[in-house]
Amino acid sequence: MILHCPVSSSLIFHLNLHTNRVTKLNASQKKLTKNLRNPRRTKLPPDFGVNLFLRKPITQPPSPSPLQEQEPEDTIIWEPQEIEAISSLFKQRIPQKPKNPTRIRPLPLPQPHKLRPLTLPTPKNNIKSSSMYKDPTFLISLAREIKSLPERANVSIVLNKWVSFLRKGSLSTTIRELGYMGLPERALQTYHWAEKHSHLVPDNRILASTIHVLAKHHELKLLKFDNSLASKNVIEAMIRGCIEGGWLNLARKLILIAKSNNRVLDSSVYVKMILEIAKNPDKYHLVVALLDELKEREDLRLSQQDCTSVMKICVKLGRFELVECLFEWFKESKREPSIVMYTMMIHSRYSEMKYREAMSVVWEMEESNCLLDLPAYRVVIKLFVALDDLGRAMRYYSKLKEAGFAPTYDIYRDMLSVYTASGRLVKCKEICKEVEDAGLRLDTDTSFRLSQLEKQTIETIKN
Repeated sequence: MILHCPVSSSLIFHLNLHTNRVTKLNASQKKLTKNLRNPRRTKLPPDFGVNLFLRKPITQPPSPSPLQEQEPEDTIIWEPQEIEAISSLFKQRIPQKPKNPTRIRPLPLPQPHKLRPLTLPTPKNNIKSSSMYKDPTFLISLAREIKSLPERANVSIVLNKWVSFLRKGSLSTTIRELGYMGLPERALQTYHWAEKHSHLVPDNRILASTIHVLAKHHELKLLKFDNSLASKNVIEAMIRGCIEGGWLNLARKLILIAKSNNRVLDSSVYVKMILEIAKNPDKYHLVVALLDELKEREDLRLSQQDCTSVMKICVKLGRFELVECLFEWFKESKREPSIVMYTMMIHSRYSEMKYREAMSVVWEMEESNCLLDLPAYRVVIKLFVALDDLGRAMRYYSKLKEAGFAPTYDIYRDMLSVYTASGRLVKCKEICKEVEDAGLRLDTDTSFRLSQLEKQTIETIKN
């Protein structure tokens, strides 16, 4: 038989009820995450006027669990005396460790050879520039100083003062200037002085200038060098010097030697040779040979003046096809022909009696807006007279006088011939009056034609 105690049963009931509540509370706590259980509070700015250095850090204890008993929080309060003692430390600068005292050394005694006298500043005119070695004025002044030296004095007296300012190629200008002054010996002395300084040699420019001066003055025997080892610039300088000195035969031989050794010389050398030989009509056959050699060259490098000079010689020799080739080559090189070249081209076609082709050059010249000079007016008027174009001849004659040019005798004669052919007696008398005012006198043929025109005019009036 089982007996139940009422006291024990009531205790068991209360214990079961308490355990159920604790389990439910633990279950609810487990469901909360860590950031929800302990939320982070945003930082607030400190109060104005509060010294953060005086506040002691407060460590917050972890939040107690519901089952734990909350302990009373102990707060530390600073006394005014402590705050005043601590704040006084920050009012003054914290003393640092004293450094070692620097030792002051006495100034050195003044040295007499380094003392600079009290003078005015150096003027800018006396300051030597580093670019003097390429200044033509300075290099030419060296030649003048060398010229002013006594006869037995050496050029080193002048050049030694400026040796630090000279570079390779500098003395080539000085040597050429000495050649213009007619001093080949001084030029040779300058070259020998440059050979003694390593920073000035070897230099083909100085050698070429020296050879050019010596060849021009027939003093090549003073300088000994190997022709077979000479560079292209040196050979060209020797040929130019021979041409300027009148040694045309020697220059021709040098050109032939260079051609046999497959040395390609510059086109300007051939042009210079052609211009000098063409001065002698007995040597036109040599000019023709040089022109043929120049025609075979594919790498022509001619200036406008050289091209016009060769065209003039070709017209004189009747080589009109070369004139056409040079004119076309010059335009293909993307350069604008000058009024001199246009005039030479019109004269070439006029001499070949190709008047219509010459008119095309006149129209091209007008489109280029070139200002005509007196030779251009002279050739154009001659062309219009050959074409019997009275209107254009009169127009260009009036333009000539408006431009301020004084007509030459052949222009007067051409205008008289075109007026005579058209029967303009009044205009002929006006031209005759201008010829007399210019102090000129008509030739016999022109005077005869004028008299014939006057007789014909009188007979027509009578009839």
